[in-house]
Amino acid sequence: MVPLQCVFPGFAGPTPLSLIDGKNMRSFKHVSPRGQRGFTLVEISLVLVVIGLILGAVSIGKDIQRNAEYTKIKQKFVDQWASAYNGHYLRTGAVVGDSQIQPRLMVNGNAYAVVADLVSGQDMTSVTPPKAICQGGTAPGMSRDAELILHREMDRHGIRMPPGRAEGFEDRYAYLDTNGNPQELQVCFQWNNPGNPASSGNVMVISGLTPDLARALDQMIDGKADSREGLFRKYDIANDSDGEPGVEWAANNTQAYGSTTGTAIDTDQNLDEDQVITVVATYKMNQ
Repeated sequence: MVPLQCVFPGFAGPTPLSLIDGKNMRSFKHVSPRGQRGFTLVEISLVLVVIGLILGAVSIGKDIQRNAEYTKIKQKFVDQWASAYNGHYLRTGAVVGDSQIQPRLMVNGNAYAVVADLVSGQDMTSVTPPKAICQGGTAPGMSRDAELILHREMDRHGIRMPPGRAEGFEDRYAYLDTNGNPQELQVCFQWNNPGNPASSGNVMVISGLTPDLARALDQMIDGKADSREGLFRKYDIANDSDGEPGVEWAANNTQAYGSTTGTAIDTDQNLDEDQVITVVATYKMNQ
């Protein structure tokens, strides 16, 4: 086998590594073919591109996280409450609060007051709707029947409810708005007269929705973010008399409180510390 050789300073020719003593080995240094140099423009450009991608990924990640939360709200809360409502109908043959013996096919039909022997099949547009059924408190623009609590109605028929916030608060769901402030959804059920812009018949009323969340739910439910048309609508939207297409969810994305009244008012500001305004929507039920 041929011994490994190298060029060593002070020797005329190649010297076998076996003949190099320790002293000369310590003085042996690798000589770089090129001198030390700085970064090129290409390298700096690549670093800037990587930094931009990282910042873009962080921004996109926030949107992905928000969309995932909206999808979770629909699947784990709104859809499960719709399933609970349908489960009540399948179990009892009547909707929530209706009579199982003489059903009127309206939420809280037991409390329906018959006026002038009005029966189904006649004009129902002027009927005074029975009160809504909620868990506790009152949703905006609604009167709640204190005797018919949503939890009690579902529980006494063995209907599984969504977990919600906690036991006894199954109708509530807490989430963060786009400014990072806490918001709370609330679900109620009620019957609306024919011709009601917020869907006629039995509906789920969802309060505490930010405009961003309302648009997302409307897109997932109806395939179009239209606050006037479809199964999912804005609660106080006006009917259109000119035959024009629907309307966007035009609510402001911020909300402030009056300095003297303490009530919520719309603003044209968009501050991170502001509370985002909330809207109320209705979701038409199958039964």
